[in-house]
Amino acid sequence: MCFVLYAGTRSPLPRKTWTKDAPDLSVKDLTDRDGPIKAHFRNPEVQYIGSTSGCGCDFPHATFQNGEWPEISYRAYRVELEDPESLASDRRNRKALVDCLRKSNERLVELYGIWDGDFTEVPQARESIILEDLLDSDFLLKERGFYKVVISE
Repeated sequence: MCFVLYAGTRSPLPRKTWTKDAPDLSVKDLTDRDGPIKAHFRNPEVQYIGSTSGCGCDFPHATFQNGEWPEISYRAYRVELEDPESLASDRRNRKALVDCLRKSNERLVELYGIWDGDFTEVPQARESIILEDLLDSDFLLKERGFYKVVISE
C-alpha cells in the first residue's frame, strides 16, 4: 500500500505526468476509483499529487496507528538514522510540493493524505499550517491528517 496525497484548490493545478526516466512531482485528475476523496474537501478542485516515487510515499509522512502517529514522536531520532539519500529525497519532495502550491496563486490549499484505497476514511486530525511549515525537516504529513495550508504572498 502507498501513502497518497490530494490537494483541494479553487482552480485546477497544472497537470504534470510522472515518468520513471525523470521522476518529479506529478499532478493528476481524480479517477472513478479515488473520486470519493472529493467529499472531504470544501474547495471545488481536487487533484492527486504524486511524489518523485510516483505515489505519495516519498513525501515525508507519519502512519496513523492505534489512534496516533508514533513516528512524529520519534522524528528527531529517526532523522539521525536516515541515510543522506533519504534525507535528500525528503528535501526534494518538500520543496517540489511547496513550489507547486505556491505557483497555484491560491491563498488557501487543502491537503489530505491517506493510504491508497481509504478514500472514504474521515480525517483523524485537522490542522492549519503555513506553506513554509512543509519545508521543516521535522514536519511529517499525518496519514488521515487534513491540512488547511495558508499561502502568503
